[in-house]
Amino acid sequence: MATSVSRRVPKTAHYDQSAFSCKTILFNCNCHSFEDVETQLIKAIHCTLSRARAIAWKVHTVGSEVVYSGHKERCEAVAEVLAAVGLIVK
Repeated sequence: MATSVSRRVPKTAHYDQSAFSCKTILFNCNCHSFEDVETQLIKAIHCTLSRARAIAWKVHTVGSEVVYSGHKERCEAVAEVLAAVGLIVK
């Protein structure tokens, strides 16, 4: 005798994930001092000097780094602060 097994798919909340998966990427440009980059990072993402130094070093050595991820509007605001002094962001 065969039995029928019904599989239930759990319901999940539906929302626009694109609003939550944005990223601001800082690229190395060799035209700013570490101090300039650190200062702008502190202003843009409200991080400590230690964190800003770590990000600046990674950008310098690797070529780019995600400096913020989250809502699209906040990513754009972070990018604007960084770009205000000529840093290359996407």
